[in-house]
Parts: sequence; structure tokens; C-alpha cells
Amino acid sequence: MSCQVSVLYFARSAELAGLRCETLWVPRQVTSLQLWEEIVKVHPRLAVIRDQVVFAVRQEYVLLGDQLLVLQPGDEVAIIPPISGG
Repeated sequence: MSCQVSVLYFARSAELAGLRCETLWVPRQVTSLQLWEEIVKVHPRLAVIRDQVVFAVRQEYVLLGDQLLVLQPGDEVAIIPPISGG
């Protein structure tokens, strides 16, 4: 079963995706790594930041891996690459 989520792209991920936000259909039960792979299917250029990216799902940080996510329609998924500066 799938649901629609809002995906927000920040910094380098927005540059690579070519947009700042969109709505995507994704599986309701998915690991964080599988969710990343679903997003990369839509925006293959994002693959270059895989080892640096962190998700925020419902405003809680999630590392890419085997963590199971149970998504609800309308959930917000933020793609947050590392931000440097000083």
C-alpha cells in the first residue's frame, strides 16, 4: 500500500533535484534506505549525496539504513545534506 508524502529538498539536494518540494507516492511501510531509493528513482542525480544525506521524517532525524518507517498520507520528508559554513 502506498501514500502521498511531501518531500522537501534543502541545499545541495534542491540543486540536484531541480526543485525545493514535491509530492510523491511511496510505500507506507518502508525502510529509510528504501525510501531514499524511491526518491532517487525520480531524481537520479541525488545519488551522489547518498553517503552524506539525512532525512527528517515528521521533523525527526532519520539516518539511511534499515530503520522501518510507517508513513502516513501527508507526512513531510525532508532531504538534508550536510551544511557547512562558519
